[in-house]
Amino acid sequence: MSKRDDAKTLSRSSRREFLKSSSAIAAGALAGGLAIGRSAHAAGDEVLKVGLVGCGGRGTGAAVNALNADKNNKLTAMADAFDDRLKGSLTQLKKAKPDQVAVDDDHCFVGFDAYQKLIESGVDVVILATTPHFRPIHLKACIDAGKHVFAEKPVAVDAPGVRSVLATTEEAKRKNLSIVSGLCWRYHNGVRETMKRVLDGAIGDILSIQETYNTGALWTRDHKPEQTEMEYQMRNWYNFTWLSGDHNVEQHIHSLDKAAWAMHDEPPVRAWGLGGRQARNRDPKYGNIFDHHAVVYEYANGVRVHSYCRQQKGCANDVTDKFVGTKGRADILRFHIEGENEWRFRGEGGNMLDLEHQALFAAIRSGVPINNGLYMARSTMLAILGRMVTYTGQAITWDQAINSKEDLSPKSYSFDADPPIMPDADGNYPIAIPGVTKFV
Repeated sequence: MSKRDDAKTLSRSSRREFLKSSSAIAAGALAGGLAIGRSAHAAGDEVLKVGLVGCGGRGTGAAVNALNADKNNKLTAMADAFDDRLKGSLTQLKKAKPDQVAVDDDHCFVGFDAYQKLIESGVDVVILATTPHFRPIHLKACIDAGKHVFAEKPVAVDAPGVRSVLATTEEAKRKNLSIVSGLCWRYHNGVRETMKRVLDGAIGDILSIQETYNTGALWTRDHKPEQTEMEYQMRNWYNFTWLSGDHNVEQHIHSLDKAAWAMHDEPPVRAWGLGGRQARNRDPKYGNIFDHHAVVYEYANGVRVHSYCRQQKGCANDVTDKFVGTKGRADILRFHIEGENEWRFRGEGGNMLDLEHQALFAAIRSGVPINNGLYMARSTMLAILGRMVTYTGQAITWDQAINSKEDLSPKSYSFDADPPIMPDADGNYPIAIPGVTKFV
């Protein structure tokens, strides 16, 4: 797939496609009309072997969610860059789900190539929960090997990574393999019902969207004397753009994904904004990410998405999604519509982290594949575009962004190799400066 084809693929989207994908499991009666190979599904009482790649807090939680989703699921293999993280996760998982965790010592894999060993260990489904930088590489390896995948968000940290994910998504479709995204709000019952009404016109034509994800500061880790630079950055991954994408990509993607959903997953024409680093000082433990971003996404129909995210201590917090239309307003996380079609969701929201895994395993067992790949790539690219405009201070079009040549990968993957950014003589990391940092 060429870069131009990737851009076109990102641009092709419709409400009909969304409704089709979101109702795939409910439409199980259609399974007879699909040519699904034996390797792509399993009988209801057949054990599905699950492998976990990335054994941090989110990965450990995702493994529990996967085991909650189906009593015949068993965790049989685990992989992580670090042995201590894997062992800690395994201890927690054995306590949480003792009857469904069957991970032998020879199915515990450590190192940069651990994911490949896990894929070759006989698992049926792989949970990808490493730092976001590795998602495109790991996703491609899983689909190439014929594995179903749960992929945590975001799925890349740069445009080449997004293009890779798009190509892998198409390959998964050809192989009838399922990919479910960790953009979990798409599986929350209250949000789904609210968004369904928004897409059906309950607030009329959308005029403006405000997405806010303002929180306190997140964790950091100090550099221990015995650690190489690569190991330190990997353990302090959230604070390095090449590993996390910056917090507007790693965290704020949840908000931007709802905006993309409301806009029928059509990309904006361009974006511009501002951002910087005020509370995160020059201390190396803060890596090279910003602590605030404000971005305006301009759409062809005149709608603007106003996006704000901040990670600073002692400030007012706000995590909301507010849509304004010609007939009313929608407050998505409060499941409320005001105006001509007043409505409030009063049902059970459900555990969205369990629900997304229930959808995955129901798809596998029914033989009706579910593939969230296109929207998870689109929403990731939306967030990356936001970082591009805040880092450079420039207005950047969607086509420029998706075709960007900026590759945040290191030259090689080993703990003795240099990461993509290195500290200067004073131990400080280079930080983007709007108006100076160039778009690539």
